[in-house]
Amino acid sequence: MPTDRPSRMERNHKKPDKMSDQPKGRKKKKRLNGRMIFWTSFFTIAIAVICGIIGYLFITVNGEKLLDANRDKLVVNGPTQVFDRSGKLMGEMSVETSDPVESQDIPKLLKMAFVATEDKRFYEHSGVDFWSIGRAAVKDVVARSMVEGGSTITQQLAKNIFLTRDKTFFRKATEMSIAMALERQLSKDEILTMYLNRINFGGTTYGIKAASEKYFGISDLNKLEIWQMATLAAMPKGPSAYNPLRHPEASTARRAVVLDLMYDQGLITAEQRDHAKKVVYDYQPPSKQQNYLAFLDYVMDEAEDVMPDLTEDDLVRGGYKIYTTMDAQAQKAVEKAFANDDLFEKSVDDQPVQAAMMIMNHENGSILALLGGRDYERKGFSRINSRRQPGSSFKPIVAYAPALESGKFTMDSQLSNEKQCFSNYCPTNLHGYSKTIGMTEAITKSENIPAVWLLNQIGVKTGVSYAEKMGIKLDKNDNNLAIALGGLTQGTTVKEMAAAYSVFGNEGRYNEPYSIKQVVNQEGTVVYQHGNPQQKKVLSADTAYYMTKMMQDVISDGTGKNAKLGDRPLAGKTGTTQSGISGSSRNRDAWFVGYTPEWTAAVWMGYDKPDKNHLLKGSSGEAAKLFSTVMKEALQGVPIKDFPTPSDLTKSTPEPTESAPQGVTGLSGSYDHSTGTVKLSWSAPADQTDGGEYRIYRKASGEQDFSLLMSVLTTDAEDLSVAPGTTYQYYVSYYDKNSGQESEGSNKVEVEVPQEEPPASEEPTPDESTPDESTWPGGQPSDGEFNPPPPQSGEPDETGNGGDTGQGQGQGQGQGQVEPPASNTPGRGGGRGPSFDPGQGSGQGNGQSGQGTGTTGNPDQGAATGTGNDTDTGSDTLGNP
Repeated sequence: MPTDRPSRMERNHKKPDKMSDQPKGRKKKKRLNGRMIFWTSFFTIAIAVICGIIGYLFITVNGEKLLDANRDKLVVNGPTQVFDRSGKLMGEMSVETSDPVESQDIPKLLKMAFVATEDKRFYEHSGVDFWSIGRAAVKDVVARSMVEGGSTITQQLAKNIFLTRDKTFFRKATEMSIAMALERQLSKDEILTMYLNRINFGGTTYGIKAASEKYFGISDLNKLEIWQMATLAAMPKGPSAYNPLRHPEASTARRAVVLDLMYDQGLITAEQRDHAKKVVYDYQPPSKQQNYLAFLDYVMDEAEDVMPDLTEDDLVRGGYKIYTTMDAQAQKAVEKAFANDDLFEKSVDDQPVQAAMMIMNHENGSILALLGGRDYERKGFSRINSRRQPGSSFKPIVAYAPALESGKFTMDSQLSNEKQCFSNYCPTNLHGYSKTIGMTEAITKSENIPAVWLLNQIGVKTGVSYAEKMGIKLDKNDNNLAIALGGLTQGTTVKEMAAAYSVFGNEGRYNEPYSIKQVVNQEGTVVYQHGNPQQKKVLSADTAYYMTKMMQDVISDGTGKNAKLGDRPLAGKTGTTQSGISGSSRNRDAWFVGYTPEWTAAVWMGYDKPDKNHLLKGSSGEAAKLFSTVMKEALQGVPIKDFPTPSDLTKSTPEPTESAPQGVTGLSGSYDHSTGTVKLSWSAPADQTDGGEYRIYRKASGEQDFSLLMSVLTTDAEDLSVAPGTTYQYYVSYYDKNSGQESEGSNKVEVEVPQEEPPASEEPTPDESTPDESTWPGGQPSDGEFNPPPPQSGEPDETGNGGDTGQGQGQGQGQGQVEPPASNTPGRGGGRGPSFDPGQGSGQGNGQSGQGTGTTGNPDQGAATGTGNDTDTGSDTLGNP
């Protein structure tokens, strides 16, 4: 009978149901997973325990070893003392110092203020607070760097005494090991007292008593009020940021946080907290003058370089004796000059003209004096190593000295001085051009074309290599001809320039500048001694000698006259860099670098942040004047001697050149009362050529040196820029432009300009009166920028009215001195250019209504020429400023 039930075989061979087998598989997998988790956890915990035990043993043993090896550091030494080169104490590394304070002399509330702020579990842990470390570790992981300290007071003490300030995990582990060792060997009170005696409170102020004296004028810590305790306890987190003298607002805010912490831990009442928050900090510490701050800071920086294993705390409070190279007389001379405002230009606002200077002994490289700025403060910004453009002071280093060293040129060589371009680089001269010029004259006048031409001849790579040998750090982009004029990518420093010029004064040998001779620790052991490294020979003695000869001419006859030191021999070079601002003729940097037979010094002047309102009105002459002021006093009492001459000096043989032209003779001069001018005349030399001119030099009473007044083409001239009651001396030379040679000066004549007679009693008519200065075209003449007047019209029925320009009739002279607009009288014209010297001009006029046109030349030469034409108008044209 048919049935729907499966047979026995079918039932026996039926596939198992999935759902029915699944629980069995799960149970088996769970048993395997459970065993794996158990054993994984077991081994992880075991490894962690083993690592923990190893780590603890390492920390313990390592800490004990470090502490035993450096137990002397636990002693609080006196401040490090610094001595000058004669062995006299010049100062201490720590300005604010005090003797260590005993525990019983520190109020308990003051101690607890620091505990509440820095380490509230101080009395509960054993040197390391693992709860704090855990919190800090989370922050470190999130930030992926060491940002959170989690340090206890004991760890801070360990760090201050034994370790550097670097935030690394290894340093942190070492700090922990030392902290735990300190806790095993010292009591909590000993640790806290030692911490308070060593902690930094800003700058070079170390220790709780020194801080109390500096910020409150209180030596007895028991007299401190609650708000003062909180102010001090606020400082370890940021000694500079929370300095109440410099940042009173930040200090007050941080004080409030400390007071809240003290209140939360039951140290003070709410009333005490609120009262302490309201106190306004207004303490004014008495001025505490310390000499030689700049030199002390430089010594500190050098000490960190030559003894890198010592921490700043070691150097400041390690009880060391540092013997330096400082010359007290020279350092005082620098500081005195920098404090004299009369030696610096006046600024338009509170950003002053700054300066930096370094003096060194070129025989051994020892630094004798330095100052990195006016009104220098301890740990202030020093401009000794600030990079600035050196201008023409770089020419001897990169062009002239390497050229002499090459053997292809001598100090008598004739160099190209024609207007020219070197590929796409087209330098210009300030004093005009000529076919050639002697090397000595090129340096003396600081001409640009010869220096660039010379560097091009010897090769830029050669010039760069010598500059680097002389200690100048150049940029990879400085391989171009612009460096001949000091156009550097990054510039150079006062220190580098002094060291480079010291090569000239030391017969071609270079010494690295240094300030530390010796360091002795508190036990009397010498821990550092400056060696006597082999001097590096950079130039031959002959090259150094001839460079000195040429740069002595810079002082006697060239741009460095302001640097003169009386009878003491001096060689050097000036340098200025232009502003680079369109429409401005002022300078960004001014340099003078010079040397005597004994010492070398470099001076820089300029603004920290130059812009259109902060540029130098003067030039390198101001830097030279500062150099002279300092060096005269610094070298007082030092015997005068000459520069040495090499024993085997190779004589410099002048290249065959055209002979110098014959000189001018028969110079005579007189004052013309009718015109109020000095008239000069002379006889032409027999060998006069078509390409020549006469150069007239003048010196007024009270002036030390003659200066170029004007250049003319005729054998007579008229000086219109004379002042009543002044006596003038003149001489004339002949300059041949074709050969570039200038004759010897003529005989000198002296002309006295009488005092002005009292004015007539009657009032002048409006037509005769002098126009008010405010109505002059372009404003009143000045030594700065100048707007030239428009052309003035002359009357055709008047003889020679050139409308403010040269004499119209006959051989009248026109002179570059701005006059008011012309009236109907014979006119003299000109224009005072942007210079301290008025430009001079001469003109010849023809006809009855002729015009004279005067053109002011380069203000440094003050010369111009003019011609007269048969026209009715005249104008003055300014020359190159």
